Amino acid sequence: MKKWFYNILIAGAAFALPAISQASETDDVIAKGRYLTALAGCVTCHTGAAPDSVPFAGGHELKTPFGTFHTPNITPDMVTGIGAWSDTQFLLALKEGIRPDGSHYFPSFPYTSYVNMTDADALLIFGYLKTLTPVSNVVPDHEMSPPFSWRWLQAGWKFLFFDTDNALPEGTDRAVKRGAYLVNALGHCGECHTPRNDLGGVDRSQLFAGNRFDSPLGRVPNITPDKQTGIGDWSASDFKEFFNTGMKPNFDDVQGEMAAVISHGTSKMTETDLDAMIAYLQSLPPIVHKTSR
Repeated sequence: MKKWFYNILIAGAAFALPAISQASETDDVIAKGRYLTALAGCVTCHTGAAPDSVPFAGGHELKTPFGTFHTPNITPDMVTGIGAWSDTQFLLALKEGIRPDGSHYFPSFPYTSYVNMTDADALLIFGYLKTLTPVSNVVPDHEMSPPFSWRWLQAGWKFLFFDTDNALPEGTDRAVKRGAYLVNALGHCGECHTPRNDLGGVDRSQLFAGNRFDSPLGRVPNITPDKQTGIGDWSASDFKEFFNTGMKPNFDDVQGEMAAVISHGTSKMTETDLDAMIAYLQSLPPIVHKTSR
């Protein structure tokens, strides 16, 4: 009798172990997607400002010199979100700025940086977003005037300013290369910290040197190692404190959009990734902020 009962237990375990292993693998994939989603800043841009706004359900107001953009719902709602999207549609949107209907996204959506993301990481993000609770939320239309509101003109903008080639810096230092990926692809830091021309194209000669005008959200600082106008005096420990808590070396704390980036993004980074990002930022060439010339 005991032997019979023991055999039953063994047989049950044989069936249960593959299911447990598969569930563990699924949880691991979702966790990876959640981590990448945090580093990509998705919740910061796709959540409204109201206290009762649902994360990822859209409605965040992004004010620019060209008008105010209202970010879309990226929960898996089948009608107002991205629940009906295929993997291919998600990749085209994220990395090429193409909507499922074939029209162009405005470059307020940082596909110009996400183009450097690997397909594998992009699909991990998509996989995580599909595990969210679907939320029905119709966001307002963008507040823009012609000709800036004409989507078809974005084809010309892309021709002038969008490089689909992977433009990440090459090098042999593994940490710096990982940091470059985190900053340029996932974190898309240059989208805010680089001045733009009158058509909204990024000025590559001033990469990470800060915005040359006061935006509605305040001045965007120079994050190159220039000691006069940038962060050349910051130590590695200064960076770590800032990216974890938002506290600057002068004991002032960060506010506004960057506070949200830290709260939802950089403070979630692994120690290895944080070190890699710092190594990359410290390797950048110092650039004097244009407004300081």
